[in-house]
Amino acid sequence: MSGYTPDEKLRFEQLTKLRRQWLKDQELSPREPVVEAKPPGAVARFWTRFLEPKSLWRLYTYKVYTGGVFTLTRLLIPAWIVHYYVKYHVAKKPYAIVDLKPKLFPGDTILETGEVVQDLPETHGHH
Repeated sequence: MSGYTPDEKLRFEQLTKLRRQWLKDQELSPREPVVEAKPPGAVARFWTRFLEPKSLWRLYTYKVYTGGVFTLTRLLIPAWIVHYYVKYHVAKKPYAIVDLKPKLFPGDTILETGEVVQDLPETHGHH
């Protein structure tokens, strides 16, 4: 037996016709979707006015933003880098950078205060 039976052919044609009709029904007309326009709320009104091109608040916000970015990237971060470099790599003040603390032994004098380091107290073998 080769081919479809007449019932199968009819069923196949009906399914094809239904699929085409369903796809055609999925297309929207220019009038769809029909949605009633609600009046915008307070927040929506604020944002529509705020985001209008050339609005005063938008211009001021942009100016503050660009000024802040300029201040941070061109002034504060480079100033911090220069301050760090000068403080820890260039400054020649005594005791500004402590690479290694000098060892103190009993009888030595402390340079800043002039005190003499006392001898360690005697221990009697107690822990």
